[in-house]
This record gives sequence, C-alpha cells and structure tokens, in this order.
Amino acid sequence: MLDVLATKSTGSTPALDNTVWHALTGRQRHLAVGNDGALRYAPAIAPFAALMDTTPESFDALRGLIEEHAPVALTTLDAVHPPAGFALIRHATLLQMVWQGEPHAPTQEHVRLTERDVPEMLALAAATQPGPFGPRTIEFGGYVGVRKAGKLVAMAGERMKVEGHTEISAVCVDAAFRGQGLATGLMKLLVASICARGETPFLHVLTSNHGAIAIYRALGFGERREMHLTVLGLAP
Repeated sequence: MLDVLATKSTGSTPALDNTVWHALTGRQRHLAVGNDGALRYAPAIAPFAALMDTTPESFDALRGLIEEHAPVALTTLDAVHPPAGFALIRHATLLQMVWQGEPHAPTQEHVRLTERDVPEMLALAAATQPGPFGPRTIEFGGYVGVRKAGKLVAMAGERMKVEGHTEISAVCVDAAFRGQGLATGLMKLLVASICARGETPFLHVLTSNHGAIAIYRALGFGERREMHLTVLGLAP
C-alpha cells in the first residue's frame, strides 16, 4: 500500500484526520454500531468504520463488526495492515478537501429530499456511482435534489459530521442532464447552508478523479491531505 503523502494543509483540525471515529463518538453517536475498540455505521447507512487504535484488541472488535454486519471501509492517514483473518477487498487513495472560499447566495432551484424519495435516490446513485449510498443513507440529512419533468436527475447531501465541519457527499447527476451546472449549483447550496451554521464544509474524492478535483478547486475547496481508503472483509 502507498504511504500517505502530505499535501497542502488547509487546517490542523485533528478530527479531520480520523473523521469516522470522531463523527461516531461525537455528533453522529446515535448512528454508531460497535464498542470502544471499533465503531461503524449500520451497513444500510454507510460502510464506514474506524478503529480506536491498531492494537489486536481493536482489530478483534472490527472483526466482530464485519462478522455481524458486512465488510467495512476505513479512511486513515496511514496504510492499514490488518492481522491474519482479514481480506483486503479494495485499496485506493482519497484527497480530503476543505472549503476555503466565500459562500454565495444559492440560486439553484431544488427540492428537499426525504424518505419518500429514497427509491429514486438509490436508482440515481446506482446509475452514477457517487460513492456508497444505501437505503438509510438519507439519515445523514441535508439531501437536496433537482427534478426535471418530475424525475430526480441530480442530488447531493451531507454525510459525516465532526466538530465544526460537515462533509458534502453523494454529488451526482443523471448522464442525460450533465453540463447544465446542476451539481455545482447543489454544492453551492450545501456550502451556503453549512457555512450558515458556522461550520466548514469538506469532502473526499478519489485522487484519480482529476476532473472532479478541478471542479472542487474552482468552487473554493483546497487540498488538505491524502488519505487511505481500505475496504476489509474476512478471509474465507
């Protein structure tokens, strides 16, 4: 696995170095499953999990969460080297970006998305692959969308929340409606909403997704650092 590379820092908030752990022991404690050694979101909400540390005891706790629920995704500063018994399903490198701009008054026409919209949200996520999205992901809150002729064609929302920061996620647009600025408009809307609460928006994007990174930079997001994304299951 690759070592973490330091990138231009936009802040030293420790919570952003271990976002999942700080979210599940803080503002999103009500969504946590697990114990002191390892925590995760319920699989229907998101696959993300975090270890308290890298001791055998914490990995044992993580093993129990995988056995009981499903494989997990870890986002860490350093490469994860699990003990025997785990299976590496995927490894990738993420770029964590933090808002550095000035919010603008949102102009994007939109609708607030609720539980009744979940079937359409799942279909849009399946078609566009913006990242993990399950039947209970709506519980993160803050989801907004654009409808054309009654059809949901774009959406974006909030995901992990730590002290002073809220993540923007699930930004996606139906292929037939791209190039109209819908994703940008929804992101500006979310940025304005998060900033109005006195918080700072942030996001994660695959380092290989150069097009998205360029768009996020243009919107006012700056690179904070690279992170490891490691998806683990159990060895057969």
